[in-house]
Formats: sequence, C-alpha cells, structure tokens
Amino acid sequence: MATLTVRNLDDDVVRRLRIRAAEHGRSAEAEHRALLREALVGDEQPPAHVRAAERLAEFRRRTAGRGSSTADELLEQSRAARLETLTGTGTATQSGETD
Repeated sequence: MATLTVRNLDDDVVRRLRIRAAEHGRSAEAEHRALLREALVGDEQPPAHVRAAERLAEFRRRTAGRGSSTADELLEQSRAARLETLTGTGTATQSGETD
C-alpha cells in the first residue's frame, strides 16, 4: 500500500479534518482515506474483507503499546486456572472458600 504526504495545508483545513474524523469515530488518518476514497471512487464500497482489515489495522494502531496480553497468554492462564480448579490445587478450594 502506498503512502501519501500532503504538505502546506491551511490550519483551518486540518482542524476541520480532525473534527470530521471525531464525528465519524475515526482517526484523522482513517478520515483522510475515507475522504479520498469518496472523492475518487464515489459510492463504491470496498469489499467487506477490506473494510474489516482496515478496521482491524486501525484498532491495532490505537491499542499498540498498551501491554495487553496476547491470546496465547490468556489461553494459558485460563488453562492453568481450570487445571487448578479440577485438581484442587492453588488458593481456592472446591467449595469456593480460600485458605
């Protein structure tokens, strides 16, 4: 995918782009892409898988660096807790009381 840089925009144009992005619940970058797509492609919508990939990429950009657990880590924690429950090890007993 290509990168486009636009220089020397009026401050008012940038402000309006940011406001429009906030109104649509998108990042400024996602709003810029949407505006260009609307202007150049018209009402044609990209395929559903492309829209889903764009939303996922935007979500990953927004949540990058938050230190969230990976799916593998969450699954391993879940399995370990289930094993503790089944074997009766750990701090919780079968009746739900703690030691």
